[in-house]
Amino acid sequence: MRLTARRLRVAACGLAAAAALAACSMSSPEGASAPSEDAPSVSPKSSESAPDEPAPDEPTLWGPTEAEIAEAHELVADWSPEQLAGQVIVGRYFSTDPQEAASLVSDLHLAGMCVTSANVTDEAQVLETTQAISDAVAADGREFPAVVGVDEEGGSVAHLRGIATTFPAFQVAGAAVERDRADGGRAGRKAVLGAARASGLELRQLGFTWVFAPVADVTIGEADPTIGTRSAGIDPRTAATATAAAVRGYDDAGIVSTAKHFPGHGSATADSHLVMPRLTKSLDELRAHDLLPFKTAIRAGAPSIMLSHLDVEALAPGVPASMAPEMYDFLRDDMGFDGVAITDSMGMGAVATRELPGVTALRAGADLLLMPSDTAGTHATVTKAIIEGTISRERIEDAAATVVAVQLWQERKAAEEPVPDDATSQAEEASAALSDVAY
Repeated sequence: MRLTARRLRVAACGLAAAAALAACSMSSPEGASAPSEDAPSVSPKSSESAPDEPAPDEPTLWGPTEAEIAEAHELVADWSPEQLAGQVIVGRYFSTDPQEAASLVSDLHLAGMCVTSANVTDEAQVLETTQAISDAVAADGREFPAVVGVDEEGGSVAHLRGIATTFPAFQVAGAAVERDRADGGRAGRKAVLGAARASGLELRQLGFTWVFAPVADVTIGEADPTIGTRSAGIDPRTAATATAAAVRGYDDAGIVSTAKHFPGHGSATADSHLVMPRLTKSLDELRAHDLLPFKTAIRAGAPSIMLSHLDVEALAPGVPASMAPEMYDFLRDDMGFDGVAITDSMGMGAVATRELPGVTALRAGADLLLMPSDTAGTHATVTKAIIEGTISRERIEDAAATVVAVQLWQERKAAEEPVPDDATSQAEEASAALSDVAY
């Protein structure tokens, strides 16, 4: 097993905070000294050597500097089990009352909330909601931003429809990239990056710090009942290029993006909202098809990757990817990802009825649980697991610190890139430009 920077960093932080400042940063994936927009072949690293020690202010590939990572570990080191349990949960709520969301965050020390279409009425109410969530985290003594997230992919998945600009489905981004290939230019990639950047700035204007996009899945077409036009297309290289461009755009906008749904929901022929789909592909087939966009997303600087609830027979048969240690080890050790590993919604049919799904996912390697079906109940079971040692203190501190570190990065990036007064106009123009380049 390759010693990733994250594993080395956890060991170092366990010795002393000072050692964390010198912890090793994530090395670039094999064959890439810098992020590339082209889609390289996917192959695991075989080197067992540790990367060189960077300066504390040198950023990692996934965003935070080593100093920010060390600061995050120091911040969570003396937290109670209740605080640690909260910091690894992004909650859900079932009303349009901003104070209900804020109370859950405050009472349970949640990292934040996911805002859905069922939680919003108009722009003023959205602004009140996102501010209430942020204020609740600040009032809890946490001097870093809340996770204020939304599923705003464009196309059919747009929870702020009528409030924020609705961008085309990601399939259009794929068409723009294909146009590049035909013309020998880069206009398509630039349009995808520009669309993600403009969308990210508009979301920040509304108070969001996370966006659960882009979709890195490669669809198989009509047999795919879940992803479809949410994917950039059926060609892995097209999807990989579009995904990398979107990640860079969101990064430029100072919002945390989430490449999803690892290792690739586009090949599934069932819907994980209802059941656990099974992927029967070999590992070589996954590398050649489904994993390529995730590889380029990591190289492009993805701060977060969402794990699906798929049964991946080649790596963890019979277990949802979001709950399988083998999947997190593969993401870290073979794919080279050190950022936030977030689960898909824990309220989905594929996992909701399993025993202690949140505890299982965290023990397996998840850093953040997204939208449990019972937020308070999940917080209680995770807290109990920490107290009883079912989840080790080292594991939960590492998860919480990783989330805090990416939020410190988001705060810094947002300060470097203020939201322009005409963010909405820019978003509308970028949306139209993407469609124009594609077609």
